[in-house]
Parts: sequence; structure tokens; C-alpha cells
Amino acid sequence: MTRRTFFATTLAALPSAAANEPRPILVTAAQALKLRGAGSDVIRASVSEALKAGPWTVTSKRPEHVDATPNDYYSEGPYWWPDPKNPSGPYIRKDGERYPGRFTANRNDLGSLCTAVLSLGMGAWMPGDKSCGAHAARILSTWFLDPKTRMNSNLEYGQAVRGINTGRGTGLIDTVSFIHLVQGVWLLEQAAALDSAVASGVREWFTAFTKWMTTSSKGLDEKKSGNNHATWWTAQVAAYSALTGDAATQATSWDHYRKVLVPGQIRPDGSCPREEARTNSLSYSAMNLDAFAVICRIAEANGVALWKYRAPNAAAVEKAFHYLVPYLLRPDTWKKQQISKFNPDGTVFPGLAAMGLKDDSLVAAWRSLPHGGSPWVQFAAALTR
Repeated sequence: MTRRTFFATTLAALPSAAANEPRPILVTAAQALKLRGAGSDVIRASVSEALKAGPWTVTSKRPEHVDATPNDYYSEGPYWWPDPKNPSGPYIRKDGERYPGRFTANRNDLGSLCTAVLSLGMGAWMPGDKSCGAHAARILSTWFLDPKTRMNSNLEYGQAVRGINTGRGTGLIDTVSFIHLVQGVWLLEQAAALDSAVASGVREWFTAFTKWMTTSSKGLDEKKSGNNHATWWTAQVAAYSALTGDAATQATSWDHYRKVLVPGQIRPDGSCPREEARTNSLSYSAMNLDAFAVICRIAEANGVALWKYRAPNAAAVEKAFHYLVPYLLRPDTWKKQQISKFNPDGTVFPGLAAMGLKDDSLVAAWRSLPHGGSPWVQFAAALTR
């Protein structure tokens, strides 16, 4: 495939959505038409698995040491450990080292839910599997709509730290995979496969959740965090506002990107010092740029150009992409701290950026990188074929 063919087949015109249509998330309706029949064997396998999985609910497994309602999502910060000098006291932080005894049930189930809904959305739209809609409606209803099993539309108890707090704004990193879920819902609707009452209920839930994200003290703490958490906060607000059709709230994401994220996180040379200060600095740098790329892609799908934005301090996400890509291709050349082995097969920003920037070197990098089998990575791969 030539460079011209690559861009012609992956970048159609990106007009703003009409008022009576679902707003685009990562693809427009016109672009989605090009995905018809594009399902790979890996995607078909994930669809088959999703049809047999779930439903999940936050009410099925509960922590025993927290005064939260059965419908409250609960998780614990991964890098917080019992203090060997004070075993019954407050936990202590070990960056990059995950405590295996933390409560993970709700977080694991949320991830499984999001993986399944994106898979079912791809199955309904790409191969046109009609059975995907009914199963998606069942698992969405269980998690979001049924009063007995639904998750409350907040993260007041996300990433708690024993002995210190019952929840932090940091918990919003747990819900990044909701971006995958709302893209799956969008595809299900494009395929006319999802019950309209279920779709409406899911939108109402995300309207309430986005309001909590943008008004609560924990949500605003995450917005102001100054690192990948703030970038993913912005990506989430952009995605959920697209699903709910809230153009005004979505526009605040673009403003936050221009005024805060780019000038505050990226140096003129393309490095992101807050991520490079971590013990798994390459992993966090890549994770942060994935969030930047998702923001830019959602903006582009909604008629807003962010890919080439340059801040007054000369910071630009384009520079950040080019700064990091060589280390994705050769992780052994990264000289900053990385205590865990880095695997680039879950990183999607080179592919999304290659389309957005029409950049030959990013196209080449994306093609040479391994692509993992997760539905999210496979969806990104399908967009770039």
C-alpha cells in the first residue's frame, strides 16, 4: 500500500455530527462504512468470546473493610503496600510495584465489561453478527441500568489507600476503558443492533458520570493532576460527551488540551518529564501519549484540529510522538528507569498519529510494531488498514 493509498483509505472527510445523530467518537459514520467486512480472525475470536462472557456487576464481589453501598465501585491503589514497620497502620507507596493483596474485583470486572462491549460492537458492525446486540443489551443493562446491580455514576471509592483515605481522584484512571465501551456502544447503534431504551439509559448514566467528573472534588483533582491522569481525564470527558451529544462539555476538553495539557506536560524537545520521573518511565510515557492521541482523534472526528497544535512555549504533541517512537521500536535504548519489561504491543498512538498527521515515519513505525490481540488494539489496527 502506498502512502497516498494509506491516507486515502483511513482519512475520510471529518465533518461535525448533525444535531440529530450520535456524535463521532474515534470514527465518523462515513469512516465506519469502510470498516464493514474488515474484521480479522483475531476480532472474530474476541467476538465469539464476548458472546459467552458476562454479565458483570459491582454488586457481586464487595470489599469487607469499607463502608460503601453495594452499588459503589471500589478499588485500591496498586502501588500501596502494608508497612512492614507498622503492619496495622497506613499503607506506604512503592511506585511501579503492584501489591497483590489489594481488592481488584470491581476493576477486573469493569475491564472485562469494556472489552466485551467493544468486541460486540465490532462484531455487530464489521461482520454484521446480529446476535451481538442482544447480549450487549444484557450486559449493559446489568452494569448501568438495573437498580439492583448497576454501578453508581461516580468513583468516590476509586483507588483507595488503606489507613489514609476511602477513595481518590486517581481512581478515574480505572475507567479509561470506558472509552472502549462507549465506542462499542456507538458501533452497536450504527449497526441498529442495540435496544434504544438500553442505549438511552447508558447515555443517561454517562451524562451523570461526566457531570461528576467535571464538578466533584475528586474529579477536579484528577483534572489538575498534571500527568497522564489529567490527559486520560480529558480523553474520557471528550469520549463520554461524544456519546451523550454534549458539545459544550466536549469543547472544554479541547480548551484543556490547548491551555493546560500540552504546555504543562510536554517540553519543547517532546519529552514529558512527569512520566519520565516514574519507575516505569517508558511505559508511562507511552500511556500518556496514547491519551493525547485519543484526544486528538476524537477532536478530529468532531471537526476540531488538534494534531498540529503548538503551545506558546513551543510544546507540541507531534514532537512528543516523534521523541518517543524510536524507543518503542528499540526499548533497550531507553536509558531512564524502567523496572518492568516494556511491551509495545498495546500502544496505539503511532497508528492514530500516523493518520492524523499524515506522517510517513509514523506509518512505518506503526507497521513495524507488534499489535496485541486486545479488541482496543485490534480496533486501532482496523482503522489504519
